[in-house]
Amino acid sequence: MKKVKTTQRKDMQIKPSGRSTDYIPPSFAFGCGFNCTYCYCKRHVPDGVNYYSNIDQILTEIDHHAMFATDDKPNQTDDEFITYDIGCNTDIGLHAHKLPLHKIFKFFGDHPRAKASFATKIGYTGYLGLANHKKTPKKIRIRMSLMPQKYSSILEPNTAPIIERIEAIDKYILDGFEVHINFSPVIVTDTWHQDYIELFNLVDKLVVNKDQVKCEVIFLTHNTMKHYHNQGQELPGEDMLWRPDIQEPKKSQYGGTNIRYKHTLKAQYVNEFRSLHNLIIPWNTIRYIF
Repeated sequence: MKKVKTTQRKDMQIKPSGRSTDYIPPSFAFGCGFNCTYCYCKRHVPDGVNYYSNIDQILTEIDHHAMFATDDKPNQTDDEFITYDIGCNTDIGLHAHKLPLHKIFKFFGDHPRAKASFATKIGYTGYLGLANHKKTPKKIRIRMSLMPQKYSSILEPNTAPIIERIEAIDKYILDGFEVHINFSPVIVTDTWHQDYIELFNLVDKLVVNKDQVKCEVIFLTHNTMKHYHNQGQELPGEDMLWRPDIQEPKKSQYGGTNIRYKHTLKAQYVNEFRSLHNLIIPWNTIRYIF
């Protein structure tokens, strides 16, 4: 049985991000019910989810931080607001029923400076729509995580099918959310060009509100300890994630030993991804790619 517990969040540190969002605030939950084999969260909470009960305290910290933040706007995270990734340590969409989203979304909807963002691997759920506070629209950004279905079926078991995630984009927009695409992690295989061409064509076919949907692109970073854990658990797909022939070690800012694509190769991969993406879905502006 997966471990679920409710506790007090003690660490109230707000960390700079600068990519998906300006900042990473204290999380409302830590851990995830999914079991994606590349997920860094599983290195810290391998089984279950910790929900935090002191939501008001967390929101107060974000409020104080946002009011005194000196970030220049516009920047690539947002034209106007200070952005906070509220789903860095969990999938907000999956665990929406266990979180006070009405309160959280209302806070950001009403706030003069703060905007929330989170990535998810679920399809459309009416609960998120009901929780959205529409008084100030577009203050909640959903980043819909996408990869080729053949990869997702192996690496992201029990997550929503890719086609359902794409179909959810316009539904969430109609609910008043801002929706971007999160191409993450991008995984290099022998067939990755064709696989992403098919994905881009599917996105182009299904997304209606093309003028509203931007994206971010993040190539795979794997972790040595997670690799050994995956091997020990005999999880499928490790041959896709662990590629020493095209990867190199990188010390993370938090002291872990990660591996990523060799920098010379990665520059090539980034250019190839961008070229294919812009050929098929040029309307889908890339906010950043690395």
